[in-house]
Amino acid sequence: HLIYKCGGIDQRTIEKFEKEAEELGKKSFKYAWVLDKLKAERERGITIDIALWKFETPKYMVTVIDAPGHRDFIKNMITGTSQAD
Repeated sequence: HLIYKCGGIDQRTIEKFEKEAEELGKKSFKYAWVLDKLKAERERGITIDIALWKFETPKYMVTVIDAPGHRDFIKNMITGTSQAD
């Protein structure tokens, strides 16, 4: 949602994700799919691997790090959070 609101992704792409998510019965996951690319992530509705998204505002360079929160993927979460500054 933040990436979309800051202009990091266009409306057409969000609409595509919304349609695909709705087909799997997960319409509300349209924003999660910006970073959740793995088939397993989309089917299960959880983040498994870290993902980065970089974009710029007129004032800042921003990197969004999406890291797993599920206990089975703690190693991936540590990898993701260690990249934050």
